[in-house]
Amino acid sequence: MTSAATLLNCRSFVEMNARERARALLDAGSFRELLGPFEHVESPWLAPQGIVPQSDDGVVVARGAIDGVPAVVLAIEGAFQGGSTGEVSGAKIAGSLERALADAEAGRPIRPVLVFETGGVRLQEANLGLAAMAEIHAALVALRRHVPVVGVIAGLVGCFGGMSITAGLASRLIMTRQGRLGLNGPEVIEQNAGIAELDSRDQALIWSLTGGEVRTVTGLADTLVADDADALAAAVRAAFADGAPGPASSARIDFWRARLARLPEPATGAALASLWSGDRT
Repeated sequence: MTSAATLLNCRSFVEMNARERARALLDAGSFRELLGPFEHVESPWLAPQGIVPQSDDGVVVARGAIDGVPAVVLAIEGAFQGGSTGEVSGAKIAGSLERALADAEAGRPIRPVLVFETGGVRLQEANLGLAAMAEIHAALVALRRHVPVVGVIAGLVGCFGGMSITAGLASRLIMTRQGRLGLNGPEVIEQNAGIAELDSRDQALIWSLTGGEVRTVTGLADTLVADDADALAAAVRAAFADGAPGPASSARIDFWRARLARLPEPATGAALASLWSGDRT
């Protein structure tokens, strides 16, 4: 059990914005932002639709070091448009991963980290966001052949839509209990299938299905960490220290098919946790 003193000394990672999260994961004093707010790289598609754009388009690209090794942290700002991915934000992520790939291919060390806080593709830029997401996925798959790519899902928005596929492509995925992961968000499921299928207001139900604890137990995430910036930074460092894992989760087709064949009815979070607990190989 976590003591009250420990809780008081924690720095909540969930409550940090994207820039603070990136800084917390990098070695002290090494944070250097690329294409920051003063570069005014923003979406040209939002203002015509009556939406005020953000000057970094909701993605922080930070270079620095992790345990003294060059690193890049890509942190999504959930407070802007729900962390959704558009043309500019997607290009920032894809371009950074491609730059990291060039470093890896040239033999230069690089530690890439993605901090997810996103509902998926930005609807106002749907086709452009989808195209960017395809570029992100291609760059990530190519990069993880050379170095581990670590993903972090902390909360409050979680990770849904096409970016949940990005999270699934990571070499290692770290979550907090407050984090959520799913292809479709609860509100989307309720809107399309009805409240009888899923009540998006039932928080206990939502976290039992998509929360960090059940996602870790069922193997969709690798590590469950308390909501503490230092604990998250330590988990990221440990993931890189472990080196490249075995086959990527997204490549283990037969493993996941076998699991799907064993799905209980109803497939509640508790049922999945009971069925798959300890079954990680």
